[in-house]
Amino acid sequence: MSASDHSEWIPNIILGQDYDRRYIDAPIHYDVLENLAVFFGRDMPVHRHAQYLQIHYIDRGEISFHIDDKIYHAQGPSLILTPPSVPHSFLTEPEACGHVLTIHQSIVWQLLKDGLQQEMDTELNHGICIVRAELEPRQRTQWPLITQTFRNLKVEWFREHPAKRLALHTLVRLLLIQISRLSAKEAESTTVNNDDLQIFRRFSDLIEGHYREHWHLPEYTDRLGISESRLHQICQRVSNRSPKKLIHDRIIQETKRLLTFSNLSSSDICYQLGFSDPAYFSRFFKRHTGVTAQRYRSEQQ
Repeated sequence: MSASDHSEWIPNIILGQDYDRRYIDAPIHYDVLENLAVFFGRDMPVHRHAQYLQIHYIDRGEISFHIDDKIYHAQGPSLILTPPSVPHSFLTEPEACGHVLTIHQSIVWQLLKDGLQQEMDTELNHGICIVRAELEPRQRTQWPLITQTFRNLKVEWFREHPAKRLALHTLVRLLLIQISRLSAKEAESTTVNNDDLQIFRRFSDLIEGHYREHWHLPEYTDRLGISESRLHQICQRVSNRSPKKLIHDRIIQETKRLLTFSNLSSSDICYQLGFSDPAYFSRFFKRHTGVTAQRYRSEQQ
């Protein structure tokens, strides 16, 4: 099942618009995993990045990553590459840390033209997960090269050196070559039943359309034509989250976006997201994030 079949109902996240507007048209975007986890949450619902390939590098900690119809459970050090437009979701444990690199597909296309066609084509179709501990000893010696490239990317990204753009592009191309050399040793994954995946995606679509209306679970299951227990089993299998948590996560994500990118008051955001009581809304936000809305907004300034 391809991403294009479902593009109308899977949220498309553009980091330059939804997260860091300083880089709205940037072909490369870098950040540490922890920063993105604070903004989007460590339970990231199904989404996609149209025209952007994404690489998650996990220094330490655990991550469960769902790419299209496959689920990977990896312990750091590990690396996950997600192709452009492919639906994916993930759950990172609280202690997990690392890097997230988002790359416009035009950069990858150029690399393919320059001779990596055979090595990179497969990854661009379905994505990969590489775990250092599962590599052959000879391959494992190459892992520090990848680690160092990510460190160099971090330094270039956060400092203003001459020829910064050229350096970033060069490092990204080097990283993709390094990954291609290890991609034959991909981590094992479990495949999700196709019917379950279709139901999960329909549920994701319904959440996107109705989370502001605060539908209760029976309204979702009536529309899907399944029982609440079946929906719960499917959501746990695909995303490691309950249906109710997926709905709450979407509300919290939208609240964070509005707190970060709008001048709306907390009360205005409360009403815009379908809450009728600002006090309840404040408690809801704090219960799910650990901080008040005002505190969260001040930390994003």
